[in-house]
Amino acid sequence: MNIEKVMVVGAGTMGSGIAQVVAEAGYPVVLADIEECLVVRGLARVKSNIEKKVSKGKLKPEEMHTILDRIQITEDVAVGKDCSLVIEAITEDLKAKEELFRKLDSICDASTIFASNTSTLSITKMASATKRPDKFIGLHFFNPAPVMALVEITKGMLTSDETLEVAKAFALSVGKSPVLVNEAPGFIVNRILLPMINEACYELMEGVASAEDIDAAMKLGANHPIGPLALADLIGLDVCVYIMEILHSELGEDKYRPCPLLRKMVRAGKLGRKTGEGFFKYGS
Repeated sequence: MNIEKVMVVGAGTMGSGIAQVVAEAGYPVVLADIEECLVVRGLARVKSNIEKKVSKGKLKPEEMHTILDRIQITEDVAVGKDCSLVIEAITEDLKAKEELFRKLDSICDASTIFASNTSTLSITKMASATKRPDKFIGLHFFNPAPVMALVEITKGMLTSDETLEVAKAFALSVGKSPVLVNEAPGFIVNRILLPMINEACYELMEGVASAEDIDAAMKLGANHPIGPLALADLIGLDVCVYIMEILHSELGEDKYRPCPLLRKMVRAGKLGRKTGEGFFKYGS
């Protein structure tokens, strides 16, 4: 099976970034969300990203228009009923995702492959909301999607080998480097990354070192491009807590319990870059 047209559902940072990647690779894309303002904002984000590439000489102006012309925005997912691949990139809420896939299952052709961009939720559980669990897979792009090379391809319990091969070929066709994952909480990256961030939070809470020195130590001593606390701010502290809670619930080990300081900062509304303050402060 060849992918000919793609729908991305969810026009936020991740969804619009994925739509940009797919359109730049030459695919026609339907970018859908529940409100007009959301898809308009998503398309504007794509345009802004591509304009930066033009200003840096990485794209010609006419190429920008060609890419943008490949993207159709809509508030109605039924517009994408003829797409051969649907990538879901909505909020990390299992019930919301299951409800969306039930709706898509009744709209899309039986041959359409469904993919979730979830960073940690069960592919098998989401697939069970459809009548096509063999055509359901995880395609986890990383933020920012147009820049980051990795895509975690996660196989659910009932995902077919054919679907896996199609997903892998698609990821390669859009210029990404796929890694194959057998479904497990947090997949590969978040299973390793979030406990590291959580441990950095514990070090800060216990007064082991300042936030600045914790991050400097990991950058200089482990050659990380960004410190764990600054990375937490980039991800969103609420998202960090959510992923740790999933790991704790699914794996049942206390080492995955979110740090109390992390919870406290979320309750205070200090979520990181998106609110202007987390472990560090950010300008407007």
